[in-house]
Amino acid sequence: MHKPWITINVRDRLDLMDSVEFSEHLTLSNIVSWCASLAMIFGGVVPYVPQYRDIKRLESAEGFSTYVCLALLIANTLRIIFWFGHPFELPLLIQSVIMILTMLSLIHLCVRVKNKGEIVPTYPKQFTDFDPRFFWKWTDFLSYVEFLVTFTLVVGAIVYIFIDISLVIEVIGFLALLMEAMLGAPQFLRNFQNKSTFGMSKTMVIMWTMGDIFKTCYFILRNSPIQFWICGILQVSIDIAILLQVVVYRSKQMKHSVHSS
Repeated sequence: MHKPWITINVRDRLDLMDSVEFSEHLTLSNIVSWCASLAMIFGGVVPYVPQYRDIKRLESAEGFSTYVCLALLIANTLRIIFWFGHPFELPLLIQSVIMILTMLSLIHLCVRVKNKGEIVPTYPKQFTDFDPRFFWKWTDFLSYVEFLVTFTLVVGAIVYIFIDISLVIEVIGFLALLMEAMLGAPQFLRNFQNKSTFGMSKTMVIMWTMGDIFKTCYFILRNSPIQFWICGILQVSIDIAILLQVVVYRSKQMKHSVHSS
């Protein structure tokens, strides 16, 4: 004779076992690890949101160095290619893809704003002209995409040929992180040349610093390859240097305004 209560009892026990197994996996350390991974994936693009809004609001990209975008595009492309030779954590790979899309969006805005702000249209400068004088000063967005695709294919072919040579792969990884670590350098130089930080989003730089400190700690605690955390320390140092520029140039402007009055 069939006893339905036995079936129900077995089903309840299975559900209880599943819930116990799930609760064992759902520990505080796992939750913190998942949150850190999400912060790692999306946190890198957050600092560029205020800069994007400032450029769009002011209809000017004069205070922002598009070479920051160049550094990040090259760095994250190299990092993705490095992953095929030396796989690392998936969140870092996803972060690189999202960062590339973000930088392309920012470049698209900068190109549109610059073209719109020109009173007398200049002669078009394109990537296919292969003129080094106008490198990264092209007047159409497609040229930037063409450069990125060309760079990816060339480096990808090199890695494919030398995939079994660990030294080549490690050099690619180091170059990727070094480029990312130096991403603040173009902005630092632009501020130094202008003797001003006008047009640069201060919020962006503060978020850079906070994010890079978090990222460096993440690399160290997760035992990431040594290239990651060494370049992270360098990146934090450049961020702090840019923040010092904000303080120094602001004080100089205040003194100048006082003397003028």
